[in-house]
Amino acid sequence: MMLGGIALGYICRNRAMGWVKHLITGLIWLLLLVLGLEVGSNARVMDSLLTLGGESLLLAVGATLGSVLLAKALWQWVNRVEKRKNDDATENVEIDASGTLSALKGSAVIVAFFVLGVILSRFGLVTMHPDENNIGYLALASLMTAVGLSIGSDPNTMKRFATINRRLALLPLLTIAGTLAGTAIVSLVLPHRTLSDCMAVGSGMAYYSLSSIFITEYRGAELGTVALLSNIAREIIALLMAPLLVRWFGRLAAIAAGGATTMDTTLPVITRVSGKEMVVVSIFHGFITDFSVPFLVTFWCSL
Repeated sequence: MMLGGIALGYICRNRAMGWVKHLITGLIWLLLLVLGLEVGSNARVMDSLLTLGGESLLLAVGATLGSVLLAKALWQWVNRVEKRKNDDATENVEIDASGTLSALKGSAVIVAFFVLGVILSRFGLVTMHPDENNIGYLALASLMTAVGLSIGSDPNTMKRFATINRRLALLPLLTIAGTLAGTAIVSLVLPHRTLSDCMAVGSGMAYYSLSSIFITEYRGAELGTVALLSNIAREIIALLMAPLLVRWFGRLAAIAAGGATTMDTTLPVITRVSGKEMVVVSIFHGFITDFSVPFLVTFWCSL
């Protein structure tokens, strides 16, 4: 879908394509609404929110913070080697000049759609069964097409890809290392959880469906629920906080925060806030971290 969008965008590159940005925003809202409907319809998640929600959020924040701190260090190193000022790194971030307040307003709109989905599902106004409904898939496919249109319609895109520093290929490794370090630190304040429990949860890299299945099989339903909630929270943090992460930690931070989702779900947001030249880095990062999930999760669960 994305390659088709790139081709179509290239064909239409001489036409006004400003509407694509608004289409991407609308599709992100739809995807968050669908995610809210799925969460609201999952009785296990909803019943565990009060007892396990805080623990899961703490692990998600630790994993995200550890990854974005290393991403910031990498971004500063790349800029230093290339003799560029770090202050120039965020000049193309698509957030209003008013800064943090404006970014939070945009995030509030996005979270409102997620909360709306949860409410609609919980009150039975809209039912969502992921295994029987392809709305989420269609929204995601449409997002990939829209991202492709945005990339293909920019005549300078391929030139940017060719100039990406190869040092950025280290980003997925640093994301994994930062995630594991962050969850290891969080384990110190969760005495009822072992280090391997927390590392297994963090190793989900926002791939909540696969990681929660593995962890449930190895460690039981309770830790599997923590993994589900924590990795959902990480994906939502990446979606909602991307503009602020880029502002505070550099253009690689939104990619690092997204973990395994950066080649699909969070790619449109990353494209908007980090720039189109980061698309290749984001896809490569998503592929490597996604590939690592089953190996890392089962490794920590087997200890």
